[in-house]
Amino acid sequence: MVTFHLKIQGRVQGVWFRESMRREAERLGVNGWVCNRSDGSVEATVQGATDAVNALIEWAHSGPPLAQVQQVVQTAIVTQDLFSTFEKRAA
Repeated sequence: MVTFHLKIQGRVQGVWFRESMRREAERLGVNGWVCNRSDGSVEATVQGATDAVNALIEWAHSGPPLAQVQQVVQTAIVTQDLFSTFEKRAA
């Protein structure tokens, strides 16, 4: 199991990014959360099997059809927290 923090920048708010990411995470079996940030970016913590998390991170580089992702900054996290679902959080 791996856990990554993501900061996704570009045109990523108002384009259904969070809900699309939640659905993709659910499809892949990845847990964690996603939320909008006040600076216009989207932030997420993703956790699960290495291949599934890598697939979700790859998806985040393009996002849903209306998104224009400019950058995804990913940081590996060492944590004892285990997420049981993937949730869309308020900012």
